Amino acid sequence: MDSVPIETATSLNSEILQITPPETTLTLANQSSIRIPKDVIRTSLKASTVDSVFATVYSLGTGGILLSNFLVELDASPIVFGMLSSIPMLVNLIQPLGAYLSERTTSRCRYSMLIYGTARFSWLILLIGIILFTKGSVDAQQLEILTLSILLITNLLGGLGSASWLSWLAMIVPRRLRGRYFGLRNSAASLTNLICVPLAGLLVSHWYGGTIQGYGVVLLISILFGFLSLGCQYFKIDVNPQLQNEVVQYPQNNKVSDTSASTLHLTIIPPETESITIWKNSNFLMFLVYFGLWMLAVNISAPFFNFYLLDTLNLDVSWVTIYGSFLAAANLLMLMLWGKLADKIGNRRILIYIGILVALTPLLWLGIGINTLDIWLWLPLLHILLGGTAAAIDLCNNNIQLGIAPLRNQSIYFAIASAVAGVSGAVGTTIGSFIAQFTQYGGLLAVFVLSTALRLLALIPLFFIQEPGK
Repeated sequence: MDSVPIETATSLNSEILQITPPETTLTLANQSSIRIPKDVIRTSLKASTVDSVFATVYSLGTGGILLSNFLVELDASPIVFGMLSSIPMLVNLIQPLGAYLSERTTSRCRYSMLIYGTARFSWLILLIGIILFTKGSVDAQQLEILTLSILLITNLLGGLGSASWLSWLAMIVPRRLRGRYFGLRNSAASLTNLICVPLAGLLVSHWYGGTIQGYGVVLLISILFGFLSLGCQYFKIDVNPQLQNEVVQYPQNNKVSDTSASTLHLTIIPPETESITIWKNSNFLMFLVYFGLWMLAVNISAPFFNFYLLDTLNLDVSWVTIYGSFLAAANLLMLMLWGKLADKIGNRRILIYIGILVALTPLLWLGIGINTLDIWLWLPLLHILLGGTAAAIDLCNNNIQLGIAPLRNQSIYFAIASAVAGVSGAVGTTIGSFIAQFTQYGGLLAVFVLSTALRLLALIPLFFIQEPGK
């Protein structure tokens, strides 16, 4: 098909993909193709990687172990901790609405700035609440309610923006480089997390004004990094969802590293030539079956591994954090390897082969005791195995989803997948919690066995999924 080179530095017409900065535009000069310069792609990918580093620091103070410890210091009830775990999963139900709204905008960047900017500003309210708490103006219960309210609001906003953001990134990253790029990007985030979590923990625990004030300091730093993360959006090529919905795909032989061409091409088709809908897309529906079953099976047991160490084996919490470091380090080291391998052999093969290993890992917990050999050898090795295999599953699940979702209305596909995963994960956690209470039926051991059986069952739909280009 014919194509026209990009015009820069000035806006030519209304059908554009906007590039920022500085007011550079990528123009559709006819109805056959778009040409994206490789240097723009490279700049966008670098900006996205830096964004992931800043966003990881932002997430340290707004979730995870530090937020949990903050609620512990407030003497929060088990109900509060249950809500802390369930809110991020259940709010995925709002993602289809977010996808619908984003598809009616003309800029992924502006939509992302509006949604995530509001979310980051919301955490400033909690920071004010912590200041008032230290002055005695609010009590612990009020601060707990405020914390959960902010968590709910920011996760709802994240649900409105997540699918659009993923669709934006899917347009930027060429298909053949997805494994390597997301491996690199996730490795940068994992390394940041590995370094910053212990530092943030030390700051909170040794802050002269107490742990509540210490968390407030970490939260302030996290919010600042969150705004830096938003600033990175301006260095990524913007995408007009109205135009994206006419884009078919990158040609299979197009690579960023190919020095023989200065641009990447996207093929354009008229809307009326693509009549397939989500519910007629059997490949995507099969992925939903796999993804939903997998999230159900994993979440039946995943929340209880640390509980098993702390309660059943009665290990000190310091041991659990050390094992967690082993898991994070293995995840970091293996991400690049899995990314390169996925580009060569495909994501589906890795999901099947590694998925079998991951399915069997809950059974490995059944033989763990509190003897010296298990504490010093088998538990570290088990966490290294968990970290390395989790890197493959998370990366390839993301990549295969990007591959099978068509570019038209892509964010809606991502939103539906996230909603299914959120509901399935919440149901899995509920089932696991219910079974774990009945020790006469095996308790946690029954949870681990059931999780293994369902994980193996969840892998069956993968054999019927066709991965594009493989």
